[in-house]
Amino acid sequence: MHLLVTTPKPDLDQLPSYYKSENYISHTDSQDSITDKIYQSVKKRMLVKKLSWIDSHFPEQGKLLDIGAGTGEFLLSAKNNGWKVKGIEPNENARTLAKQKGIKLVQDSSKFKAEKFDVITMWHVFEHVYDLKNQIIELEQLLKKDGLLIIAVPNFKSYDALYYKEHWAAFDVPRHLWHFSRKSFKKLFSGTSFSQFDEKPLLFDSFYVSLLSEKYKTKKSNFLKAFFIGLKSNLKAKKSLEYSSIAYFFRKSI
Repeated sequence: MHLLVTTPKPDLDQLPSYYKSENYISHTDSQDSITDKIYQSVKKRMLVKKLSWIDSHFPEQGKLLDIGAGTGEFLLSAKNNGWKVKGIEPNENARTLAKQKGIKLVQDSSKFKAEKFDVITMWHVFEHVYDLKNQIIELEQLLKKDGLLIIAVPNFKSYDALYYKEHWAAFDVPRHLWHFSRKSFKKLFSGTSFSQFDEKPLLFDSFYVSLLSEKYKTKKSNFLKAFFIGLKSNLKAKKSLEYSSIAYFFRKSI
């Protein structure tokens, strides 16, 4: 089995309630705990890496849409690097924090029906999408021909996932509705106008996810153990390519 589905799947109107926790760091800029500080530090480093990936494949800055933009950090960095940015974020608290940074986000895609973008990104958002088929259709409508699509998702075939099993933090049930392997993710886009041409590991994710997983499993942080598992996961993935999180790169052919 290469695609796992959260069962029972929550009703669509139930989903927003699962994101109201103050512990859901993607919707906050919290630096209260050591784990929060690590997350924010890694996020800043990854902003630079993500923009370098985009620039290497799309050197002329154009229009960029980030779906599931959180508190707007990625879009702020892209804007400062010359991109014309827009973003979608369903969570009101996250939109408010983004607005304070000068990044105006909208709640859904209805505002962009007549627009086309050069680049669309979804950083750890696709696993939250309720209807994958409709989301892919929407992406086809929003992206220009020869445009760049980048989607990053966790990989349940990674060593850290296999080690922590039901305690693996990146399962994040019920917020994560879908759980992908590399094979299932590629198959999902077969028969669409998107052609995958590259994939990149998000190397820091194995460490951060292992840190959270240790806490779920043992009720303790266990920084050294988490670091060891994260490192082992990345080292094993050098051969297997089964990294903890992977960013998939697509071109739209038509």
